[in-house]
Amino acid sequence: MPISSLADHIERYIKALLDQSEQPSLEIRRVELAKLFECVPSQINYVLKTRFNSQRGYIVESRRGGGGYIRIFRLEPGHRQDLYAWIYETVGERLELEEAEALLVRLVDQDYLGRDEAMLVWALLRQEAQKIDKAYIERAVAVLLRSMLLLLLHGD
Repeated sequence: MPISSLADHIERYIKALLDQSEQPSLEIRRVELAKLFECVPSQINYVLKTRFNSQRGYIVESRRGGGGYIRIFRLEPGHRQDLYAWIYETVGERLELEEAEALLVRLVDQDYLGRDEAMLVWALLRQEAQKIDKAYIERAVAVLLRSMLLLLLHGD
């Protein structure tokens, strides 16, 4: 099984566990996940680092050792105003394209944006970033993304 395919399966499994959980967090053991997916624990680390980070709306706590665990918290804005504040805080004054992509993925995952809307925003960001001097890309990405998101989300 290719790494990306395995990573996708692990991500979907963890998200399903989070969805089924009655708690705001999920506690799992890295070793048990590695056994379940017949992979090395470092593959689990890779998925946690790339798919469950703060840009995608998660906090991951990890404790290593015999009684070690991984605790995953899903961060969810409660109200529309919280979402606007969260966008301002998350986007900030500067944002790399990769961070913008992760933010769009999170907004789609949480049904704030449709897939087509996110793809349009992503395409526009990439297109405009090619036209801008490298010294200003992160600032322009932040301004463009924040403006587009606030316009798209204001209509709801």
